[in-house]
Order: sequence, then C-alpha cells, then structure tokens
Amino acid sequence: METSTIVAIVIFVAAYALIISEKIHRTIIGICGAMLMILLGIINQETAIHHIDFNTLGLLMGMMVIVNITSETGLFNYLAIWAAKKVKAKPISLLVALSLLTAVCSALLDNVTTVLLTVPITFSITKQLNVDVKPFLIAQILSSNIGGTATLIGDPPNIMIGSAVGLQFMDFITNLSAICILIFIVTIALLIVIYGKKLHTTDELREKVMQLDEKSQIVEPRLLKKCLFALAITISLFVLHGQLHLDTATAAMTGAGLLLLISFPQKEAMIAKVLSKVEWLAIFFFAGLFILVGALVETGVIKMLAEEAIKITNGDLTATSMLILWMSAYASAFIDNIPFVATLIPLIQDMGQMGMTNLDPVWWSLALGACLGGNGTLIGASANVVVASMAAQRGKPISFISFMKIALPMMTLSIAISSVYVWLRYL
Repeated sequence: METSTIVAIVIFVAAYALIISEKIHRTIIGICGAMLMILLGIINQETAIHHIDFNTLGLLMGMMVIVNITSETGLFNYLAIWAAKKVKAKPISLLVALSLLTAVCSALLDNVTTVLLTVPITFSITKQLNVDVKPFLIAQILSSNIGGTATLIGDPPNIMIGSAVGLQFMDFITNLSAICILIFIVTIALLIVIYGKKLHTTDELREKVMQLDEKSQIVEPRLLKKCLFALAITISLFVLHGQLHLDTATAAMTGAGLLLLISFPQKEAMIAKVLSKVEWLAIFFFAGLFILVGALVETGVIKMLAEEAIKITNGDLTATSMLILWMSAYASAFIDNIPFVATLIPLIQDMGQMGMTNLDPVWWSLALGACLGGNGTLIGASANVVVASMAAQRGKPISFISFMKIALPMMTLSIAISSVYVWLRYL
C-alpha cells in the first residue's frame, strides 16, 4: 500500500474519531481534514474542488433561501397548529403524522428539501405543547431517508443508479415502494415504544393548542402568495428535471433567485437577513466531507474495498446481492453514499460483462443499502446533517452517539427486512 493511501486513511479515521468524540465542532474538523489532505499532497486543489458535489450544496442553499423567506410569512406556525388540531394535539399521534408527512414529501421532492420544510413546523408545535423535540427530529430524519428510498428522485444514489441502468420513475415505485412502507411502519412503531413514555403533555396545553386560530398566524399574506408561487415553480422543476436535463441544484437556485427577485428587489437589509440564516455550518461541513471522501476515491481505497468484497462472493448472485446490500448500508452510514455508489456502479456493470446475466437483484440491493444506510449515523445522509444543524442553531443539539444508539440498530433492522425482501422477490 502506498504512503499516500495510508496517510489518507489515517486522516479520514482521525477526522471521524474527532466527529464522534464531539470535542471539536464537526465543521472545523471537515475543513481542517480536507485542507490536510491537500497540504500533504494526497489530493491537489483542483481535484479536491472536483470532488465537492456542488449539486448537493446548490440544492441545500437554494432551498434554505426559499424556506427562510417563507418562514417570515408565518406559514410554518399555521401548518403546525393545523396539524396538531387534526390529531387533537396528542404528541404520539403528532409524531406519526409528522413522520408520515416527511416520508411522503421525501419520496416526491427529496429528503433534504423535505426536512428544510418540516423541521420548522416541528419546532413550532413541540414548543406549543412543551414536549421534547428530539424524538420528533429523530423520527423525521429516519422517515426522510426511508421515504427518499422509494422513488427515483427521492435520494441521489437512486438518481445515479437510474441513469446508469436506464431505470424509470415507475421502476423504482414498483420495486421499492412496498418494502419502504413496511420499513416505515416498523420504524415508527419502534420509536413509539422507545419514546412513548416521554411524549406526554398536559390537558391545559392541549386545550390551549386546540383553541388557537391557525389563520391568525399568517402575518404576511402577500409575501406568502409569492413564496407559494416560487415553491410551485421549484417543485415543478424537481418533478421535470429529468426531461428538462436540469440538475436539482438548478431547480432550487432558480426558485430562490425568483423569490428574492419578486419579494425584495432592492431591500438589501432583508436580503442580508435571509442569506445570513442559511445553514453555513452544514454547507462548509459538507464541502470538507466531500474532499475527505474524494481523497479516499483518488487513492483507490474505496475501489479496493469494493473489489475485495466482490472477490469474496466468487460471482454468486445471492451472495453478491446480500454483500452489496449490507456493505453499502454500513459504508453509507459512515461515508457519503454518493461517491460510494459512484464507485460501485462501474464494478457492478463489470460483473455483467463477466457473465452475470441478471443484475436486477444487485441494483435493487445497492439502492436499498445506500439509501437506508444513511439512517445509521448523524452524518450518513445530507438530511441528517441539515436537521442536526437546524437543531443546534435552535439550542437543541443532537449528539452523534445519542443518535447512533437509536438509529444504527433501526438501520440494521431495516436492512435485515430488505434482505428478506430481496431474497423472496428476486432470488
């Protein structure tokens, strides 16, 4: 093994150890780890920049701008009170309702956009009911990744697999939606068992919420109309981005630019306020993380791991499918799933050329593993990092270890259920 490869692994493992220890903020670790890779010559600056996924960052920034402007209208408070009244302000029913909303929206939009829209609602309503927000946030992180697994546009690995194999929107729905519904039901049931005793509020607070007038929460009706118009344009571009040959970042940034143009064409203070609320800590952390993983890609570490794993199965379809499922799940829990999936796609295509005729079980195993695996840790998927960043900004930080204690066993169970599904349906 070359010296540069060993140094890359050491820096990567040290960065992860520091993130888990939470002695230093993860954004600082991401930036410093990335700069170490460049300073020590593991990866040059141009290649490092090439590994930053600007589509993910652009999507995040565009949607954060839209959400920040929309929050000025009072829409999130309106939705929070409306949702709470629908379930009679019962915390457990509310957890189920918000999780379901998150899962459905994640399938139709993408999981990052969804949590940016639903987390402000969650904070607003849990504050009204005086219940701990963390069980709700954990439920929404898990639901967003489960929902995102079900469709072509829900999670970036699915988009990559779809374009590599020529799979359509309906292929993902017919092959993955049923198993995602089952995993969602099991996950929410377990969360109710874990947190049920903590989720209670007083009859007085419930009564208070039931008497609130949600319509009175809309403080800027004119601005709200503009926000809904921009959001409709953005969602339309998300749905049609394949046909229009647009990236999701372009759709999000188009909506953000349009909304700024029609809302505050010359109000510099307002523009500065909106942009200052962008989760810059999450953006810079992602940039650092992309470079850290990019260094592993460039030094051949990820390819080496994938090739060794495929050697183990000796070309057996059942063994290969199960290995891809479990390996991609645990890898995606700890490293970003986008470069990992990008490395595995050509390797799986090579297997097809080496005589493995039916690759369907392998592709669906990769989609399930890479998307559901993101639930394993707080940095396993983009949505997780964004929720953690929003929670920390509001003074309710979620620690890496406390999340992992709940999420990693849940993720492992979801992969076990997926294994049975893949075996019964395809093998």
